[in-house]
Amino acid sequence: MTDFFIGLMSGTSLDGVDGVLADFSGAQLRVVRHAHTPFPPGLREELLALNTPGPDEIHRAALAANALVRVYGDVVAVLLQSSGVAAAQVRAIGAHGQTVRHRPQEFDGTGYTTQINNPALLAELSGIDVVADFRSRDVAAGGQGAPLVPAFHREVFGRPQKAVAVLNLGGISNLSLIPAQNGPTADAVLGFDCGPGNGLMDHWCRQHTGQDFDHAGQWAASGQVNAALLGELLNEPYFVKPPPKSTGRDLFNPAWLQRKLAPFIPLKPVDVQATLTELTARCCANDFSSHQQGGDVLIVCGGGALNADLMQRLRRCLPGVLVAPSDIWGLPPLQVEATAFAWLARKTLRRETASLPTVTGAKKGTQGARILGAIYPA
Repeated sequence: MTDFFIGLMSGTSLDGVDGVLADFSGAQLRVVRHAHTPFPPGLREELLALNTPGPDEIHRAALAANALVRVYGDVVAVLLQSSGVAAAQVRAIGAHGQTVRHRPQEFDGTGYTTQINNPALLAELSGIDVVADFRSRDVAAGGQGAPLVPAFHREVFGRPQKAVAVLNLGGISNLSLIPAQNGPTADAVLGFDCGPGNGLMDHWCRQHTGQDFDHAGQWAASGQVNAALLGELLNEPYFVKPPPKSTGRDLFNPAWLQRKLAPFIPLKPVDVQATLTELTARCCANDFSSHQQGGDVLIVCGGGALNADLMQRLRRCLPGVLVAPSDIWGLPPLQVEATAFAWLARKTLRRETASLPTVTGAKKGTQGARILGAIYPA
C-alpha cells in the first residue's frame, strides 16, 4: 500500500519551487517524481524586497503569499499529472513557505520567525491536506526553529558504524553532523546554519552578468580571491558564535555585502565573485572542522552541490575528507530539501516529534522535542 506525501521547498536562493512526490510505504522512502518551477520575476523581486522593512508590508506580504501558493499549486499539479497519482491518494503536502524574517530568541526572549504562505489557499487549490508553519512551535519552546532538516538527514544519510555530515548549500548554508547510529552518542546530532550559501554569489552574479547564478561556478573560477576582502568578510561575529544558531537574509544580504566591500572598491567583479565563493567554502569547512564528530564524509545537497568550483574549493579546504554530492547516497541534491518537508508533514500527521533540541536549543518541557507544523484539512 502506498504512503504518498508531497514536499515543497522555496528556499533563500529564491530561484523557484522544488517539489517531490514521495512514497514512504517501503523500507526506504522513494521519490516518485520531482518538479521545479521558477518564480516569475515580479514575485521573486517582491519576496526579496519583503526581507527588509518597507511600506505597506502586511498588504504586500498577503498578496505575495497568494502568488507564491499559486506557484506551489502549479508544482503539485505537475507532480500529480506526471506520476498518474490522484490527489485523493496523497495524504498531505508539506509546504514550508518563504522565510522573510528570522529573529528567534531576540527582542523579548522568544523572538519570531515569519514565513510567507497561504496553506488554506493551497488546500483549496489542490484538494489535499496541507501541513505548514513548521518553525514556530520550536521557537515557542525556546529554540531557533532552524535548521529543520537534521532529523531528516539522520534518517536518510545516517550510518550505523560511521559519523557523517550533510551540508545543504541553498541561499544560506547549513550543516548537519550525524554520529554513528549504533554508537553511544547516536542522539547527539548537531545542526546549524554556517552562513552564506549561494545567496550572495547569486546576487553578485545577477548584478554584474545578468545571469541568475554562476553556472557551475565558471565565472568565479576565472577570478582571483582577494585575501584582504576575504578576511573582512570572515570578520563577522556570526561565524564564531557557537551553535545552536541560525541566520538568513536578515544578516547576509546585499547591504551587508556593500558595507564589507566599501573599503575595497574598486575591485574586478569577477574577483569579488571568486572571493564570495571562497567565503562560502571557508565558513562551511571551518564549521565542519570545528564540530565534526570523527567523520570524514561530507554529503553535499542543494543547488550549491552543482557548483563545480564551490565543490572544488570545499575539497581544498578539507583535505582527507570525502566531499561528494548527495546523489551518490541515493537522493539528488535538488530533491533533498523538498523531500525533507514531505517527511516532516508525515511526522506531523503521525503526531511524532521532528525537532531536535541538540540542534535548535529548545529547552522548554522535558526534552524540548516538539511535533512541528499546523494542519489545514482539504
